[in-house]
Amino acid sequence: MKRDFYEVLGVSKGATKEEIKSAYRKLALQWHPDRNKAADAEEKFKEINEAYEVLSNEKKKVAYDQFGHAAFDPSSGGFGGHTYTDQRGPFTYSWSSGGRSPFGSGTDFDFGGFSNPFDIFEQFFGGGMSGSQRRQIPTYKIQLSFMEAALGCEKEVDLGGGKRKKIKIPAGVDDGQRIKFADFYLYVDVLPDNNFKRDGNDVFVIKPISISQAILGDTVEVPTLDGQLKVRVQPGTQPNTLVRLRGKGIADVSGYGRGDLYIRLEVHIPTNLSGKQKEVLKQLGL
Repeated sequence: MKRDFYEVLGVSKGATKEEIKSAYRKLALQWHPDRNKAADAEEKFKEINEAYEVLSNEKKKVAYDQFGHAAFDPSSGGFGGHTYTDQRGPFTYSWSSGGRSPFGSGTDFDFGGFSNPFDIFEQFFGGGMSGSQRRQIPTYKIQLSFMEAALGCEKEVDLGGGKRKKIKIPAGVDDGQRIKFADFYLYVDVLPDNNFKRDGNDVFVIKPISISQAILGDTVEVPTLDGQLKVRVQPGTQPNTLVRLRGKGIADVSGYGRGDLYIRLEVHIPTNLSGKQKEVLKQLGL
């Protein structure tokens, strides 16, 4: 039995287009079979793309909200009727297309069936070529540092046979993402960073602070993608407090805004205290 499309993408029924798009982006990158080698990656990827195609299309979403999966079930008079397959490496994708509207003739909801899930991914991240065209284009791999991927950079790619080409990597590319250039594809391998961790377009950084800084407050310097930034630690800050800096995360590779930076304030507990320090803490009741 098919799962609810909202559940598949992990969004509520009242989710905005931007929230649906963001959820799809994260899940599609996570379950893309060229990146994820889990046994169920192919089915997960197909399920995610099917959910996104419906919920990102206003007319399909209205139909789904009203009729559920029956809106696209051929046995219910819905879409489908033809099954197609596309081979991508060791993975075979199957999807349905064609058929007629389940709402009768003359309806405004005659919008066709489902697409090739790999094509949905390509259209979302750039490209949108057919399976046969994709297989004819050579694919290369490039390794980037976290900052190169986050901020964008220029690189030279070895195309083989002594041929090299200088290319621009757009800001915001993610690990495992594929970029389409004029005559080749480029897979991105992003190295981990000692300071930053990425979740979608959001960035997380840990900033250790002392007990006195947590109790009394202070101003500390925190690394960001744009360099060091002074951040105010509020008096009475609790361990593992998250400070959110809007718009200080990674730029969306598709040009849709920028993520946030989250600073986790970790209170450093000293292990070797002098007798005087211990006495002071006792007097303070700490």
